[in-house]
Amino acid sequence: MVFRYPQCPDVPGACLPEIQLCLTLEATTCNGSVDGSPVFYLVGIPSLPETFFLPVFFIFLLFYLLILMGNALILVAVVAEPSLHKPMYFFLINLSTLDILFTTTTVPKMLSLFLLGDHFLSFPACLLQMYLFQSFTCSEAFILVVMAYDCYVAICRPLHYPVHMTPQTNAALAACAWLIALLLPIPAVVKTSQMAYNSIAHIYHCFCDHLALVQASCSDTTPQTLMGFCIAMVVSFLPLLLVLLSYAHILASVLHISSREGRSKAFSTCSSHLLVVGTYYSSIAIAYVAYRADLPLDFHVMGNVAYAILTPILNPLIYTLRNKDVKAAITKITMTCLRDPKNVGEP
Repeated sequence: MVFRYPQCPDVPGACLPEIQLCLTLEATTCNGSVDGSPVFYLVGIPSLPETFFLPVFFIFLLFYLLILMGNALILVAVVAEPSLHKPMYFFLINLSTLDILFTTTTVPKMLSLFLLGDHFLSFPACLLQMYLFQSFTCSEAFILVVMAYDCYVAICRPLHYPVHMTPQTNAALAACAWLIALLLPIPAVVKTSQMAYNSIAHIYHCFCDHLALVQASCSDTTPQTLMGFCIAMVVSFLPLLLVLLSYAHILASVLHISSREGRSKAFSTCSSHLLVVGTYYSSIAIAYVAYRADLPLDFHVMGNVAYAILTPILNPLIYTLRNKDVKAAITKITMTCLRDPKNVGEP
């Protein structure tokens, strides 16, 4: 089942001139603006009354600030604490950076929409937002695979760990994850940019999501929907398969450890990463079910918004609460800041 976004529904809370403009646009040809470049109108949460815009703004603002502060705290802790200068935490820096960039791509525009009623987005800006959102999504999936490989080498091949996980290797793995993720969405973005749109195209979403953007077009959406599905398979299921493969080997190695203490230590090494992986793919599952199930449009939108916010807000909590080294480093930095802020980062 492919969900088709309607072009001009009766959106509660929309003012009369906007509805009249929408009805007028249905009679125009695609790409009907003077310069041939459409303007996108982000509807937001379709059935949300305007009286709830301000409370929703404060909720998203709170989430955004928590994401920024939590991930920034991890970045400072890993950089400032010499004991955390290890491969595992190098990849954690990449993950925290991604979470900040991932949410900054979408949330500020959402805040502007709910606070100021800023619904409009230019054609290039919308495509850029779509591209960055997809790129950072891919990057996070690939970084999680690299972190799973790091856990695999640490537990299954501990004697080879210093040889395999050198700074050069770590940098190459992270660079590959970023580079592939930056290249992968380009075909979808190019194809989407070539689709036909009305002068003002309504996007029934809080940001320029690929499927919502495709469904706002008056072109045939089948090829783009298929391309989006293929990219989703590559980004979601292939990395998940590699992560599961790594943890299958890890589990087999842990079960061969005779002492209970040794097994517990081995599991604790990667427990934080395992929880992050679980959170990441749970949020993907929520977004997928929201899109595929026969649910109201609001659930489709909120499913994707939950995917965009859930993982970045939980990752810092998981690593702060579950990882003793990160927790100790953050506590040390906090105490140092309270005593003498100038000494932060000094041993």
